[in-house]
Amino acid sequence: MTEPTDTVENRSEIIFLYDAVDANPNGNPLSGSNRPRIDPQTNQAIVTDVRLKRYLRDQLDDDGHGVYIRNVHSDDGYQATREELLEARLKEIDLDGYDTDDDADMQQLRDDVFGTFLDNSTDVRYFGATMSIDTEDDYEDALPDHFTGPVQFSPGKSMHAVTENEEYDSLTSVIATQGEKEQGGFDLDDHRIQYGLIRFHGLVDEHGAPDTNLTRSDVQRLDTLCWRAIKNQTISRSKVGQEPRLYCRVEYADESYHLGGLDKDLQFDEEASAPEEELRNVRDVTVAIDEFVQRLSGASERIARVRVVVSDVLELSYDGERGGPDLLYEALGEAVGSDAVQIVDVYDEHTETLPSDE
Repeated sequence: MTEPTDTVENRSEIIFLYDAVDANPNGNPLSGSNRPRIDPQTNQAIVTDVRLKRYLRDQLDDDGHGVYIRNVHSDDGYQATREELLEARLKEIDLDGYDTDDDADMQQLRDDVFGTFLDNSTDVRYFGATMSIDTEDDYEDALPDHFTGPVQFSPGKSMHAVTENEEYDSLTSVIATQGEKEQGGFDLDDHRIQYGLIRFHGLVDEHGAPDTNLTRSDVQRLDTLCWRAIKNQTISRSKVGQEPRLYCRVEYADESYHLGGLDKDLQFDEEASAPEEELRNVRDVTVAIDEFVQRLSGASERIARVRVVVSDVLELSYDGERGGPDLLYEALGEAVGSDAVQIVDVYDEHTETLPSDE
């Protein structure tokens, strides 16, 4: 078991934008045809926090971190149970080494199981988990009924109304089988939106961090993980066409303080963007950052640092000027101080967050 050496002390607020072109960013299985989730009043596309967390978990898994909530299939199609996954997380603990009749030994067992499980379950350190398990050993008694995750995201919504791509309603796919390679299957509806710029808001709670052993290193991993997850985990047929556009984590200096709702301060610049019904890709949109920068400026003394990265093709507007990433970076430097602004180098920095070979 590894004792956390860099405990989270500061609260962070996260804003994450990514877009979808001719894709289904989050299908609704209850619709009967897995249509995109769309708000019936505003026509904004909706992406649940569960969908985003699935991308992040899959990226953690691909990076070699232990992940507890995942689907594990063997070559013959067998799916591992949650109990088997738990035992895999705790395989280094030898239960025979503890005296079950000794209170001190049992407390040590609980501490070791708790710490080892979280060491090997990176996703639980972030997002928590419900421990609905039934094992034949003492693992179950050594773990709580649930872990409350200190990192949470609100459901994401597009910054504008979206339109379903009607041409896909009649799209059919031919799925060959061994017995009917030529005939295949037809009438498979394929529902997608034409374009959506989706906005997420997240929070890292420093008070909940000790409950899952979340560390400062874990939090900093998010600065590259979110970006890379959308790059790498949206490669299925209905998900391809999604790209990260803006990530910003504001780390506060004062305990229990955060501005809140920073995602809503990034506005869709309607005057500089194409009409909503004509949006087809990122080059048709402009994001106004005026209110976002102004709110951070007003709380500059309460902000420890701002970690930020912007796509080179996302256009921004600020104080009557339009430009790319540098427009935001410079405006943030003026608002909170250039020393507090750190531009994330996603692909160089992420290697420092990978598991050690030791």
